Amino acid sequence: MSHHGPDVLEPPIMHRPTMMERLRAKRIYLGVVAILIWGLAPFYWMVVTALRDPAYTFDTTPWPTHVTLENFENALSTESGNNFVRALINSLIIGGLSTFIGVVLGIFAAYALARMDFRGKYLVVGLILGASMFPVVALVTPLFQLFTDIGWIGQYQALIVPNISFVLPLTVYTLTSFFGELPWELEEAARIDGASRAQAFRMVMLPLAAPALFTTAILGFIAAVNEYLLASLLSTDRTEPVTVAIARFSGNDPHVIPYAAIMAAGTIVAIPLVVMVLIFQRRIISGLTAGGVKS
Repeated sequence: MSHHGPDVLEPPIMHRPTMMERLRAKRIYLGVVAILIWGLAPFYWMVVTALRDPAYTFDTTPWPTHVTLENFENALSTESGNNFVRALINSLIIGGLSTFIGVVLGIFAAYALARMDFRGKYLVVGLILGASMFPVVALVTPLFQLFTDIGWIGQYQALIVPNISFVLPLTVYTLTSFFGELPWELEEAARIDGASRAQAFRMVMLPLAAPALFTTAILGFIAAVNEYLLASLLSTDRTEPVTVAIARFSGNDPHVIPYAAIMAAGTIVAIPLVVMVLIFQRRIISGLTAGGVKS
């Protein structure tokens, strides 16, 4: 009786990429690098200029030289008539309230569009998407006239209400496709267990939609903070957001534009948003793509 030793496991054969596959991968990497440079180069140059002595603002050295924090001090100072800190607070108020109200309203609208069948459902979806593509410049004159008549010019609500209309289409579009892909059997099981439709929505469906909610909230907040055209016409010194405050920055010399201080102010605004997107990029990507993949 012959004795056989244990079977020897052969190592798996590794697939070696072909010349065409390596060339294709290099092209992809080069494309990604080009996109990163194209997108981040203006931001990098803004930071470099913000850290440079104002006397060397137009120096073309591609890395920080004559480094100083004077520009950030000038951006936060009120001696030249600027009030950047108040503008930051205004942007947080306007962006936060616009995002909160827009997301709350968008949740219910998206749930109804995804879960219920009613006459004119696709017409409503088309109108919502059409509203997101409506040019903002066409709204300037009627909104200015309307808010002047009702006494809203220079008030927070004059900036919050238009921003809600910008956040809502994004919220409804994202959440409608996301809710449409959720397993409705979970909601039906909750209904069978005695939960009402509102309870099933709040305790079952809403937690499952957290990634999409997080995505729309971040993107809506960024869009609200970045809005300039309407804010420049509907705000006053008391309610102007950072976009308007930076545009009207003034320095010690009224005939010289303080480019370095403007770059410092832009850096103060941009860095928290960039860091937030980098930290939560996985949630943003999962929220944007989850509703677009059919199971």
